Order: sequence, then structure tokens, then C-alpha cells
Amino acid sequence: MSMKAVVYKGPREVAVEEVDEPEIEHPNDVIVDITTTCICGSDLHMYEGRTAAEEGLVFGHENMGIVSETGDAVSTLEAGDRIVLPFNVSCGFCQNCEEGYTGFCTNVNPGFAGGAYGYVAMGPYPGGQAEKLRVPYADHNALKLPEGDVHEDAFSLLADIFPTGWHGTRLANLEPGESIAVFGAGPVGLMAAYSAKLQGASEIYVVDRVPSRLELAEDHCDAHPINFDEVDPVDGIIEKHGGEVDKGVDAVGYQALDPEDTDKGDAYAYDPAKENPAVVINSLIQVVRPTGELGIPGLYVPEDPGAPDEMAAQGRLGIDFGKLFEKGQRLGTGQCNVKSYNRYLRDMIIEGRADPSWVVSHRVSLDEAPEMYEKFDNREEDDQAITKVLLEP
Repeated sequence: MSMKAVVYKGPREVAVEEVDEPEIEHPNDVIVDITTTCICGSDLHMYEGRTAAEEGLVFGHENMGIVSETGDAVSTLEAGDRIVLPFNVSCGFCQNCEEGYTGFCTNVNPGFAGGAYGYVAMGPYPGGQAEKLRVPYADHNALKLPEGDVHEDAFSLLADIFPTGWHGTRLANLEPGESIAVFGAGPVGLMAAYSAKLQGASEIYVVDRVPSRLELAEDHCDAHPINFDEVDPVDGIIEKHGGEVDKGVDAVGYQALDPEDTDKGDAYAYDPAKENPAVVINSLIQVVRPTGELGIPGLYVPEDPGAPDEMAAQGRLGIDFGKLFEKGQRLGTGQCNVKSYNRYLRDMIIEGRADPSWVVSHRVSLDEAPEMYEKFDNREEDDQAITKVLLEP
């Protein structure tokens, strides 16, 4: 049996092709009929050829759907259950999993801390930008949802960006009443700002250069927008706030653009020649007060074949560690342990305490994935700015 799936073909090329349907491989597996799967900004790293992803990889680590088949050992799920899946694939019983660090499971991907669906170096797990998906360790990995299609868009964001944005604020140990600067107004940055609002931050500053993204941050997160095309972000935040802020979040990662190398006429698509992989971390060191804390959920990699210089190609950054030390700042890094947050965020959505679905700009068919990847990569804005794309098989 075959099914449709989004398959990587090479730099800046994906195609919807027929691939083999997944099958139960272990008694703890379930098969899911996908109802919603998302395109993530980190998918663009592979799409752009900035990783070692090989042709034929099925993309998609943000997935939800309906259980259609269960393995003999599965005890908490049955056919017909509606579930959302953390992008992390984790076993549930290694030391890291038992301590809550499911993003760093040591069993699902030997030699690498952590596993994920449809992502280079993250294990042998095809992605869910497809009609069906195999879920290993399903009792552990699946989060049950209410029946039907209520909150479909919001629940789909529990796979990654809502928990990851929340994670950024927790890495920074944000407390109610504190001020915070979030660099990056992509989906994760917007969710970090939204999470800061939900957690009672006093002032929220969001830095980006795309006006439509900054408008979303202002409208939905009560954030002060800082356009780095128009003002130095550190100076702009300090001037508006009246000093350095308490906490900071890097929701950009290693493809950060250097404000000194951009101007208002530039296209919004990334240009490696204008990248400075350390610029956001260094800006946060400057803008966060002494003894403040930095949360860094933005993606950094141990090697980058498309880096702007040799040092960055080896995953080495020119971070102002002396200034970090002088200011007595602390920082937290690493991908999100989705299971630490998704149950609670689900219940906030159900009770109407949170609704992150405002970040969704497009819901389209799986067949439109190649077109949407191209538009998302180019940051195209036609009749509607692209912030978060959901695919429906």
C-alpha cells in the first residue's frame, strides 16, 4: 500500500510523492491517520540545503491525527482516539526521560541525544507530512485530545511551537512582573511572547524586521515591536524600557541576520552572506540586566555546510562570554521537552485560557506543500503574510 507524502528532493525542492504506508513494527506502535501536520521554520534549514538531509526523507515533525491501528502492547490508546504528538520521539524510561528531559532521550537515536519525526540526524522516523504516520512508544508519546475537530488549529501547535515558545520563557526563568525581550517574531518567537503574556510579564519587547510579524506580536502579545531595520535593537529596547530588561529569549538561532548588513530594501529571505550566527546571543547579553537570564530555544547546530565563515561551519560562535561573565548572567539552551508542557497547554486551550491559533496564517492541502515551502522560505506576503502553515492530507 502507498500514500502521499512530502519528500525532500534536494536544496529548495520538495515533492508530494507516493511512498510506502507505515506498518506496525513493534507492539508499542500505533498508526495515525494524519488530520493536520505543520511546516516548521526548522524544516526550512533542511529545505535550504543547510543540513546533511538526504534525498527521499519524508518531512514533518508537527503532527496530529486519529489512531487507526494499535500494536498488541498498547494499553491506553485505541482506534478512533484523536491525538497530538510531540515532535520529540522518546522512550519514556531512559534516565533523561524519567527526569523529564524527553527532548534528550538516549534510547531512540543512539549516538545522538534526542529523536524526532522527519528530521535529519534525529533517528529513523519518517515524518508526518503524509497521510499516515507510525508512532513508536505510543502510550508514552501520544497526548489525547477531545473528540471531533474542536480547536484543531490550536491543538496542532502543541506538537512544537506553543510548547517551544513556552520553553524559551522557562529556560529564562521568567517570573510574573518581569520584563523580557524576545528576538525573532517567527512562530516560536511569537509563541514565546504570547507565553510571556500568559505568565504575567510586565513588558514584552519583540525584535524582527517583518512588519506583519511585529503587528501580530503587538496585537496578540501586547508586545512593544522593535524593527531592527529602523533601530538598533539593543538601543531601542533600552531607550523604550528605560534600562536593561530582566530576561531574554533567542527564538532565531544560527541563521540570524546581522542588522548592519541589511537595509529596508532587502528581501526578507535569508542570505547566508548577511548572517551572523552569534548576533542575537550577543544582543541579549547586552540588553539583559546583570544577573538576568537568557533562554535559547533557537536552533544551533554542531556543523553548518552553508555557514558564512569557517568557524560557524563548525558550529563555533564568537560569543561575548567575557561580558556574560562580567554581568553574572545565566543561560539555558536546548530543544523543548514537549511532554513537560503539552498536557497543561492543552488544558489551557480547552478551558479558554489560551488560544495560540492566531499565529496560523494558512491551512492548505498536502498537495500544495511544495508551493508553500517556496513561499515560506522567501517570506512571501501576497494577500496574507505567511506565519504558520498547516497541511491537511
